[in-house]
Amino acid sequence: MMSGMHATQKPGNDDPLDVETFARSEQQRRYIAAMHRIAAKRRPDTPVRVYVSAAPKTASDSNWNRWLKRITEDLPDGVELLHYGSAFEGQPYAWETLVGQLDGLVVIGKPKRLGSRVHVLGPVARLELRSMVAQKPVLLFTHNLGLVPVIDCKSQVMTPPDAPRLKLVAPKRWNRDSRTLQAALDALRPAGDDGQGPEPHRGTADHLATPFASRSATP
Repeated sequence: MMSGMHATQKPGNDDPLDVETFARSEQQRRYIAAMHRIAAKRRPDTPVRVYVSAAPKTASDSNWNRWLKRITEDLPDGVELLHYGSAFEGQPYAWETLVGQLDGLVVIGKPKRLGSRVHVLGPVARLELRSMVAQKPVLLFTHNLGLVPVIDCKSQVMTPPDAPRLKLVAPKRWNRDSRTLQAALDALRPAGDDGQGPEPHRGTADHLATPFASRSATP
């Protein structure tokens, strides 16, 4: 399990979930710098594609289109959403072929209960997340909080060992104005028609390699 407490926990509060983020300050800094570099390299007239990873049961839910609409509204204008049905169109699942064409990932897990901050991803979604989390913006969609960068979540690998699932817990004091979310959205913002694109951000940190490097495990 990934652990570690962020410095913004309220003094005297013994609730380990009562934090704004589960990422350490250095992890946040490296993540934000990486997102800024992606934004600075975005070229005009290039599509920005984000894949929505969801279990078949979720995609067949009566609320599916409403959730897709909300995700679209939470992402920058002009982002193209893909999902299993639209990306593969009845063809064999070929994630290795698709992933190189994606700019970001939104995962939808099974909430522990209505309004819960605890979401469980199945084995396929976990592997999709692992293939992108160190390189591109990866966000958890929650019904009550909206999009939360996975780097800010607490993560725990669950059984069975031959097909492990992944539990993601959003911070109790998550704030939509967080620097990590704004950096992730900037990285997914299509470049302007004027050819300027996002303003380059200066930074000397290395590219994000493993967001949870300082923790005891990886997803």
